[in-house]
Amino acid sequence: MLTTTIDLDAIAHNTRTLRAHTEAELMCVVKADAYNHGVERCVPVMEAHGADAFGVATFAEARRVRELTTKPVLAWLWDVSEAIPEGIDVGVPSIAHMRSLIDAPSAPTVYLKVDTGMHRSGIDEERWPEAFELARQAERQGKFAVAGLMTHLSCADDPADPYTDVQAAAFRRAIDQARQAGLEVTRNHAANSPATWTRPDLHFDMVRPGLSLYGLEPVDGLDHGLRPAMTWSAPVVAVKPLRKGEATSYARTWEAPEDGYSAVIPAGYADGVQRAWQGALEVAIGGRTYPQVGRVSMDQIVVWLGSNDAGVAPGDEAVLFGDASAANDATALARRAGTINYEVVCAPRGRTTRTYIGEGV
Repeated sequence: MLTTTIDLDAIAHNTRTLRAHTEAELMCVVKADAYNHGVERCVPVMEAHGADAFGVATFAEARRVRELTTKPVLAWLWDVSEAIPEGIDVGVPSIAHMRSLIDAPSAPTVYLKVDTGMHRSGIDEERWPEAFELARQAERQGKFAVAGLMTHLSCADDPADPYTDVQAAAFRRAIDQARQAGLEVTRNHAANSPATWTRPDLHFDMVRPGLSLYGLEPVDGLDHGLRPAMTWSAPVVAVKPLRKGEATSYARTWEAPEDGYSAVIPAGYADGVQRAWQGALEVAIGGRTYPQVGRVSMDQIVVWLGSNDAGVAPGDEAVLFGDASAANDATALARRAGTINYEVVCAPRGRTTRTYIGEGV
């Protein structure tokens, strides 16, 4: 009943658009099951339309993507106790991780992750000399091959924030120090989706976009002609009359402002409709938007139809986000709910099923 519909032609268009925007190599980030769009169908489309490599968080994700492509697959979130999968490039976020690779039976290609100011993961600057020397020795011993350095930008979604320049300067220092230590580091990357669009000076050898592949802008107000790929919908299961002053759903948090009608949609927090979205969600039915009212429950939400002059009836499709005709996209929902469009597209789960349209051309 509850469905995400993924437009593969949109995925193809967005990949081509990113490919045309940079001369650097294009690493398509497909972690979290391609941002909840499905790696099995998205990875082949991205590869056909310009992907040079793929990036994921975990080794489990990397194994899954490895089965779908011959392109390099990089994973960067792992524990030192994990076995290194064959054929997977590895992000190295600490000296402890590097030492575990030295003792591993395989000899992977690695990217040293340097912390340039995100202060989340990555090798701290005061330890760069130690890390680069250790990596040089390990490389000479055939323990692994260092392809380049990587880092993550904290504030690139705000192009006016000067902190990105601080991080860029630190990353350039890291590259210089690595080369002085004897590492070639020929494939360096820092740019996420926002930096790919707004900071061509930070493309280095490779860019690493994620969100924009799925058709969403990472910087509010920009428009690069992307096409959102996901629509989340469910059928109306009931239309009920409400009198003025009557309340709906738990805790009676909303009352009908006048006589009218409500629609019941079979989607709740067990399916990914966040309870915090109450009052922010606008559901499109027949190209018109209607406000969600009352508490989000585990299995259902209620939509206020007013007088229902459009004749909404059980069986009609209700779009939680993704109806272009109603300007009801994930970004608009995120703005109203005080969150980000990344979280919105990752939300559908539970009893939501996934279907695909388009041929990926």
